[in-house]
Amino acid sequence: MNSNLAFVFPGQGSQKIGMLADLAAENALVEETFAQASAVLGYDCWQLVQQGEQEDINLTERTQPILLTASVAIWRLWQHLGGPTPGALAGHSLGEWSALVCAGAVDFADAVNIVRARGAFMQQAVPVGVGAMAAIMGIDDDIVVDACRQAAQQQIVAAVNFNAPGQVVIAGDADAVARAVAICKKAGAKRAVELPVSAPFHTSLMRPAADNLAQLIEQTNFSAPQIPVIHNVHAQAEDKPQAIKSLMLEQIYKPVLWVDCVNGLAARGAEILIECGPGRVLNGLSKRIDRNLTSLATDDVASLENALSSV
Repeated sequence: MNSNLAFVFPGQGSQKIGMLADLAAENALVEETFAQASAVLGYDCWQLVQQGEQEDINLTERTQPILLTASVAIWRLWQHLGGPTPGALAGHSLGEWSALVCAGAVDFADAVNIVRARGAFMQQAVPVGVGAMAAIMGIDDDIVVDACRQAAQQQIVAAVNFNAPGQVVIAGDADAVARAVAICKKAGAKRAVELPVSAPFHTSLMRPAADNLAQLIEQTNFSAPQIPVIHNVHAQAEDKPQAIKSLMLEQIYKPVLWVDCVNGLAARGAEILIECGPGRVLNGLSKRIDRNLTSLATDDVASLENALSSV
């Protein structure tokens, strides 16, 4: 393992039509990985990703297995091309499943099945339009947390993604989120933007999704990770399979402590963070969390070659 290298895996929002096309043109591993996922899902997810409509891949039940598959495909390509094994991994929300697969903690096909169910259960937990999420930028975390407390008024609203200093995502009942946004703006937030998502992820409103997913996770075989995975719930590594199962249920309805996760990777010696998946959302966050970290992408041929030559 290369202790100064860590991999991070993106979550929902990084999907786009045509992603990984040039990587697939260069190496059959990409489409082979998507074919494995398609066999589990019962539809051609590579064709969907390349020729479908954006609204189709934005459906949570589809987004989650598609992003998992994309990240695993790039990981396999990295290994095939002789890239060094990182000293630790972390994934943002859904991306934590990608990290566990790449760490050898759970079989890829099993994870595809789990995240498809995870997406469906998360969507079912709260009817469309009832919940909302918003990104708050430019004020301290404590002010956002207090704004949510003031705005609740017998409803649910909470800070759910601590993504970077001065960037916190809140979620909950739509009316309560609107009230919290107004309070944050009054408190000096530079921006407060409602996110185009279909459910209030990582709030207590998602507990039914975790309850519904529990049986499937329980009957799935987990192993101790071969590479440490820093978990969203407490920003620590865990090697006991049963404890990992519990954490993967908790992360559905608990906040994503992403700043703590990235700082945890740095504390383990990471100097280079490679975003293993489509998009560059985590690259941007990493630079805001710790400017001493070098952040690299892998979502096209040029980026992957640059990352390989940089480590």
